[in-house]
Amino acid sequence: MADKVTVDWKGNMLFESDNPREGNHTVLMDAGKASGGNDEGLGPKAMMLSSLAGCSGLDVVSVLKKMKASPEDFKMEVFGELTDEHPKYYHKVDVKYHFYGSDLNASKINKAVDLSIEKYCGVMEMFRRFAEVTTSVHLHNNE
Repeated sequence: MADKVTVDWKGNMLFESDNPREGNHTVLMDAGKASGGNDEGLGPKAMMLSSLAGCSGLDVVSVLKKMKASPEDFKMEVFGELTDEHPKYYHKVDVKYHFYGSDLNASKINKAVDLSIEKYCGVMEMFRRFAEVTTSVHLHNNE
């Protein structure tokens, strides 16, 4: 069965999108003020970068839990470079995985990230179809 989202126009440049899963979660998308919006939600392109991080992050956390190697904190930074010409799309994307803790297991963390990048993250694979994707892992050991 195919996923389906419904996106409702809320006026001006604001849209609300639902989630095809249970829970009735929604997300707002809006243009910035310079583009005629009120900046009340994420931009659609930023949502794409967030989706990439969310997909990979869910994989990484799941694998690390199975390995019993959860860090104290974990965040990702995703940088997207748009083409110069319209339609502008991300042609280069860099994902930086940051792990924080006092006893980080580098081999388990690297394995979890690699599994996400190479095997599990469907959004990562989608991005590879139109962008050069680079990744890096950064360990921040709390002393």
